Amino acid sequence: MRYLAPDRGRIDAQVFAHPVFGHLHADQLGLCRSGDWPEMGVLNAHWNPPVNAAGFPFRFVDQDALKDDMHYEQRIAQSGIIATRTRNWHDLFNAFIWMRHPAVKQALNARQVADIAQVGPKQRTRGQCALTQFDEAGAVLRLHDTGLQAAWDAHDWPYLFRNWAEAERRGAIQLWLFGHSLFEHALTPAIALVAKALVIDSADAFDDDDMACRIASGIAGAALLNDPQELRPIPLTGIPGWHPEHAAADFFTRVPCFRPKRAGRHYPEPLRAQ
Repeated sequence: MRYLAPDRGRIDAQVFAHPVFGHLHADQLGLCRSGDWPEMGVLNAHWNPPVNAAGFPFRFVDQDALKDDMHYEQRIAQSGIIATRTRNWHDLFNAFIWMRHPAVKQALNARQVADIAQVGPKQRTRGQCALTQFDEAGAVLRLHDTGLQAAWDAHDWPYLFRNWAEAERRGAIQLWLFGHSLFEHALTPAIALVAKALVIDSADAFDDDDMACRIASGIAGAALLNDPQELRPIPLTGIPGWHPEHAAADFFTRVPCFRPKRAGRHYPEPLRAQ
């Protein structure tokens, strides 16, 4: 069943205190908490957009005002126009990720358009499937801990998440969220959040810009996201502080997002920082 986000007026302001929204900028959170939906002009005024390969700056335009019948991705590549539905949480969070990580979004778009040119708009390559999954639910985890990596590989969720906080304190974990659907689903606290993640093994911490640059470069150069099997599921609900029942003894057996590893499923080795 397709997820339907709650109406803006029905959302308790406390929802935006959830850690997932800490991955947005403060001004973006302000737009979330506001009683009014931001107009396209407001969204465009909140960033200094780069230009696309054709030399046009990226900008958000009301989808209903577009009458060109162009494919969503091709329009972005050709004119810089990002078709955006008004009064729509999904598209609002998509706009926020464009603002925060434009190089990553531009790389995703360029790869989508390249594959559309190969197979046409009515077919999808394995790469397109991977790109879309990352665009909608993607995360990047820097994890430098062999024990926690082995637990993740085996879907040993209790071990991974019971030791998560300590690993964060010693700098072995960093998490970045790129999938705009994750923010939309977090509007309903009862929903278990599951991301599709790339994992990087590095002893050194990265800042946000460095991580985004690395991911954008990997996508643009087709070193990343050529197949959905590159992405690992990670139930973000298991992170301490992300669910009110995390400390319950049966939490990892009762909540259905903590699935056992499928027989025959093998994950690729973590990416190594260059």
